[in-house]
Amino acid sequence: SSGINAEYGGQHQGVYGFPHCPGPWWICREVDKLLNMGAYTDFVQSRLVQAQYWHDPLDEEKYRKKSRFIGEINQEGTIRPEYKTNLLKLANLTLIKFTKDSMVTPRESEWFGFYKPGQDKELMTLQENPALWDEDRLGLRQLSEEGRLEFLAVEGDHLQVPEKVWLDEIIPRLKD
Repeated sequence: SSGINAEYGGQHQGVYGFPHCPGPWWICREVDKLLNMGAYTDFVQSRLVQAQYWHDPLDEEKYRKKSRFIGEINQEGTIRPEYKTNLLKLANLTLIKFTKDSMVTPRESEWFGFYKPGQDKELMTLQENPALWDEDRLGLRQLSEEGRLEFLAVEGDHLQVPEKVWLDEIIPRLKD
């Protein structure tokens, strides 16, 4: 094993929504329209990074076929054994979820959870995901069984880590 990794509020299963757009209102409105109309088109996928994290639970088949990043990296289509091999090289992986995250929807994506397929209300955990847990396509179940996968909930909004949490919870996990 080599390396310790802490993932802070990562959208591991993607997002379904574009909150807190940083641009002028008219640009944000257009970005929302693009995502809703064509997040999986080649044009949008190649020009808008947010679209590469787009995971439409209402159209899982399209997501698996067209996602250029999040679907591909999670092995939703083509299985690449080297992804699992590389993740299993980590000595430890800590997934940090922000309990009041207003940027990542759903925030359970920060722990590899997401909406159950076909709807956007009911959630499933990583452990309920057949591809990622039962088939262990990324090695997350193996990491967990070996005590090398940790889940940390941090009170607050996206990437807002109080100093005490850094000192007491995160820095000790980063030491070999």
